[in-house]
Amino acid sequence: MKLVIIDYGAGNIKSIQFAFKRLGVDAILSNNPDEIKAADSIIFPGVGEASNAMQMLKDSGLNVLIPTLTQPVLGICLGMQLMCKHSEEGNTNGLGIFDVDIKRFSHAVKVPQMGWNTISNLKSELFKGIEEDAFMYLVHSFYAEPCEEAIATTYYEFDYASALQKDNFYGVQFHPEKSSIAGAQILKNFLTL
Repeated sequence: MKLVIIDYGAGNIKSIQFAFKRLGVDAILSNNPDEIKAADSIIFPGVGEASNAMQMLKDSGLNVLIPTLTQPVLGICLGMQLMCKHSEEGNTNGLGIFDVDIKRFSHAVKVPQMGWNTISNLKSELFKGIEEDAFMYLVHSFYAEPCEEAIATTYYEFDYASALQKDNFYGVQFHPEKSSIAGAQILKNFLTL
């Protein structure tokens, strides 16, 4: 199994790499298009600010490559948000894989949402063996609006899409690599998709 974590300069990639190592899988960190295309599965991470991260993708040409991938791709946190149409963060156009916009939480709640929260309305093989209302670890100020591509929702101020799927593309707002046993199960499930 060849697993590649896309290394484009905006990722919390070491913790993801360690999480897969605990599952017995050595993930390769790469921004090489040929290596990415040859992978069985791909992780698209992201930590930081949307417009800067998008610029890094454009600088490396990965903004063109990622939407054309045909193997399972999992976007995590900002990675998921960049797979959407548009983000209010930095007024950034995303990759347009998911037909949804990213909005900022209002000042009515503490931002960023940081810590453990539940995921509900689970609708994908990605969540096989995961109980409804399982707790996941989140750190984010922006969210995906509820949409047809939502495969999980989380409540914070209102329900938002905390996981998305379209074809071979998956996205999770939470950090499975920091979400204990349930998070490890999601990563394991991803490898079998």
